[in-house]
Amino acid sequence: MNLAWLGAGFAVGLGVLGAGLGIGILGSKAAEAIGRNPDATGLIRTNAIILAAFAESLGIFAFLIAFLLQGKAL
Repeated sequence: MNLAWLGAGFAVGLGVLGAGLGIGILGSKAAEAIGRNPDATGLIRTNAIILAAFAESLGIFAFLIAFLLQGKAL
């Protein structure tokens, strides 16, 4: 019995969950940092956008791995 489809589902689910949590925490902390130090808004926003891109790329990577695992199931 081939359970690659189950592995693909877990890869997508956990990967997207992790990326979503990471971006949510990042947005929360960036807003908190801007509230504490409004003069550093530009630098904080730039770093937050870069880090959100990194977190989202991990979600996309998990999605890609799921497709590869699904291809093994066929």
